[in-house]
Amino acid sequence: MTGPKQFNVGIIGYGLSAKVFHIPFVALTETLVLHSIVQRSPEAGNSAPADFPELVHHTSAAALLADAAVDVVIVSTPPQTHFALARDALRAGKHVLVEKPFVPTAAEADELAALAREIGRVLCVYQNRRWDSDFLTIQQLLRDGALGRVVEFETHFDRLRPDRPTTWKGTLGMDAGGGVLYDLGTHLLDQVFVLFGMPSSVSAKFINQRDGRLVSGVGADEQPDSISTVLSYAATGTLVHVRSAVVSVEARQLRFWVRGSKASYHKTGLDPQEDQLRAGGKATDAGFGKEDESRYGRLSVVGDGGQVEDRVCPTVEPETYRRFYDMFAKAVASGSEDDVPVPATQAAQVLRIIEAVRESARTGRDVAPK
Repeated sequence: MTGPKQFNVGIIGYGLSAKVFHIPFVALTETLVLHSIVQRSPEAGNSAPADFPELVHHTSAAALLADAAVDVVIVSTPPQTHFALARDALRAGKHVLVEKPFVPTAAEADELAALAREIGRVLCVYQNRRWDSDFLTIQQLLRDGALGRVVEFETHFDRLRPDRPTTWKGTLGMDAGGGVLYDLGTHLLDQVFVLFGMPSSVSAKFINQRDGRLVSGVGADEQPDSISTVLSYAATGTLVHVRSAVVSVEARQLRFWVRGSKASYHKTGLDPQEDQLRAGGKATDAGFGKEDESRYGRLSVVGDGGQVEDRVCPTVEPETYRRFYDMFAKAVASGSEDDVPVPATQAAQVLRIIEAVRESARTGRDVAPK
């Protein structure tokens, strides 16, 4: 008796994301087999051939895409290369997973989604933070009705980072998919989209907090390192605040603050999975992804007598990022867009919100996503 069909995976790029996320999690996914890696310039101390001598290695994406043995391609390169690599991989008949930020524009996302549908391959975007345990906790609270009607939702990615990054995250402009809006903002906006859908309007400010000035986002000297955005949902009267800052002096950085008609949820700190993985941990470790009780959020609840009671709100048991890869593997096996955990069509909608954010910051007006 044979087991389920396995699919060979090729990874383009050998940076942090490939090493910390994709390679370890592919190895834990039953139907995915790591087959090959593209690293343009291996060197001592950073060499895919040295780290994985049993695999097939290439120095160009074209060589990998020409290999008929490769079924799935993971694009883990800087964002300005994503569109062409994903397009070429799909044309080569491969299923494709693209690291976030997906592509710079909604039009490019639409084009890739249409191409994947035309040739019958699945196209997925790596929005792993849909499987953050604190975000899953909020989803559970909303499903249970514990918060009541949400009137205001704050989501933060604030840090103290006085020095500008020297990687693409600090040097690549927004037109090429770089900068804080595409790097961290796309995580925050994707989670908001999952919870609330498309906003009726967007109001945004771009800030260069390191220099102490507001910026437009247009031109190399006007790129933000911090963002403050309000998404309005006219049908429910809900306001969503999306913020990312590099000048935030806090021992416990705010992550979520959700105010509802029945209760409020307040959470500091980030989901622990990324830090655990960066420190050399594995998804198979006991307690992986589980938050320490000292980091649990707090729930403020209106009692029967109208008094407000504060209580600890335990973070849900983590599904962990393994869930994303299991779902992606299922989609590859079925070939069905309905099984894709983060479809390109959803990423395109998030990009429409991002484009509205950029227009609002540039014009100073409220903008409805198109």
